[in-house]
Amino acid sequence: MNDRMRMRELCDILNKWAYEYYVLDAPSVSDREYDKLYDELRALERDTGVVLDDSPTRRVGGEPVKGFDRHAHIARLFSLDKAVTEDELNAFFTRVNKAGAATYTVEYKYDGLTVCLTYEGGNFVRATTRGNGVEGEDVTAQVLTVPSFPLRISYTGTLEVRGEAVIRLSVLKKFNEEHPEEQLKNARNAAAGAIRNLDPKVTRTRRPEILFYDINYMSDAPLSSQAEEREFLIREGFKTFPYFRLCKTPEEVFACIDEIEVGRRSLDVLTDGAVIKVNEEALRSDMGATDKFPRWAIAYKFEAEEAETTVRRVFWQVGRTGKLTPLAEVDPVELAGATVRRATLNNYGDLTKKDVKVHSRVLIRRSNEVIPEILGAVSHVEGSVPVEKPALCPYCGSAVKEVGANLFCTNDSCPPRVVQKLTHYCSKNAADVEGMSEETLQFLFDKGKVRRFSDLYALTRESFTDETGELFKGFGEKKIANLLGAVASSKHIPLDRFLYAIGIGGIGRVAARDLAAFGSVEAVGALTFDELVALENVGEITANSILAYFADEKNRDELERLAAAGVEPFVKQRVTEGTFAGESVVLTGTLGTMSRPEAQKRIEALGGVCQSSVTGKTTLVIAGEKAGSKLDKAKKAGIRIIGEEEFLALLGT
Repeated sequence: MNDRMRMRELCDILNKWAYEYYVLDAPSVSDREYDKLYDELRALERDTGVVLDDSPTRRVGGEPVKGFDRHAHIARLFSLDKAVTEDELNAFFTRVNKAGAATYTVEYKYDGLTVCLTYEGGNFVRATTRGNGVEGEDVTAQVLTVPSFPLRISYTGTLEVRGEAVIRLSVLKKFNEEHPEEQLKNARNAAAGAIRNLDPKVTRTRRPEILFYDINYMSDAPLSSQAEEREFLIREGFKTFPYFRLCKTPEEVFACIDEIEVGRRSLDVLTDGAVIKVNEEALRSDMGATDKFPRWAIAYKFEAEEAETTVRRVFWQVGRTGKLTPLAEVDPVELAGATVRRATLNNYGDLTKKDVKVHSRVLIRRSNEVIPEILGAVSHVEGSVPVEKPALCPYCGSAVKEVGANLFCTNDSCPPRVVQKLTHYCSKNAADVEGMSEETLQFLFDKGKVRRFSDLYALTRESFTDETGELFKGFGEKKIANLLGAVASSKHIPLDRFLYAIGIGGIGRVAARDLAAFGSVEAVGALTFDELVALENVGEITANSILAYFADEKNRDELERLAAAGVEPFVKQRVTEGTFAGESVVLTGTLGTMSRPEAQKRIEALGGVCQSSVTGKTTLVIAGEKAGSKLDKAKKAGIRIIGEEEFLALLGT
């Protein structure tokens, strides 16, 4: 066997052993045996002057570089839009559902530095940071010191794979113990600092690794799903994180998020959320991307602080929809700068799924200054008691109806339900009645002063006095004047906020903005089911809720009372003259000359109305690059379609 053949054999053996050690975490030989063959390879390379492309000696780390060169990615590396609430994540599911039937993948979101590795002809050629998504910094010398990726793969086309450079928490701890003069503050900064250090030898001492999760570009035979991409990465020897779930429904996704949120506490890798992606590549292509984010993926971030405590009692609250929400009294615990004594769960199904019992230890989370949420049971004790499911409303004694995982009070006039409706109506993002707190509304309800939204506009100074004419305790002349002034100011309210305020089931702020585009409450009430579900942020359940709301005589009567009281929802005055006057316009795909918000702004400035989806009212579709299902729908409907060049001509640019 000649030297070149022996070098090939040694590289194959050493790379196999390195894969077992760094990727599989299952070494098959001792360090001594590895070092023996490694030294033999080094000697042959010195004698011959040849270093094979996948030689493990390339990972030692070269001389410091003077600066990082810039390198353009073959395909753009998008960042991810984020959700921090269930409502925001449900809005994502609604958008996906409108594009087509989907399954979803769920993975951990790692908190490190994104890197992109390029392969050509089966050989590793370059590593770059994400940078601005179009180009990043060339960190090939630094990444070569990382042993958790292959230098050769079987795929011989051009390939870009994406991963997250991380430093394990245990590695960080050991580094800080061994280097008291150079303390690294946290794992995220340590990973970014290691990869972006000009001296590759420093990178090596900090022991980063790369967890791969995505194929950014594949020159031929692109794969059809995220699940296939993961299988490809594993097959080619890239290190992936063990957790990966394929979900058929949003409910399964939420279950995985709960699993991740509890499980991440025991991980050796820093994580700050979960990544949810549409699995099917064809649907991803149809959905496309915004200027910043792919429409088919989202990060659910855990911006919160967590702690363990013990459940002492569980009771039930009734919300404005009649939903019964379990609330737990817990042993006091310090969390996010506050002493926590209560924590909530979403519904009865959530309570049973998370196995929460009285006297059990649970994990709770506090985020955005709201009441903490129970994430799951940590352990049970001998005296742990399951929570009993109520058959009657604990406030009014009415029958409880079970719908899926939720329990509902069937009484529309249940006192806490009414107060919650009023509180929602007066909230900042709704009618914005400043000073009209839940406590004040509860007081006015108890005194028989308010039962409906319209009752707010009948309040006078005398509403705050007893039978003797004395002001109620806690209400002075100035406070009453401020409250009445705030009520009066709320009569002139933007239509989208009014639609949100009256509490139609499923209508959040995003869907309310879509509905407000129709110009009036009456116009919204006249919409058909097909017109409603055609909106980007309205699904079938919400559409049925809207139809049911306007079909209810009590709701129609209340809308008339509000109008009689002088409540006047308004829409922003729009331009009615110009190039796009009379046009209902849908933008689809990516424009090369401007962002979509800028294009919408310019269309509206010239008299057009922008829609989020193609409907029966759509008269014009502007199609940019990678236009998806909206373009197909417009073609089938015979709607006029123009490209970016013609659009710019209409703008006069």
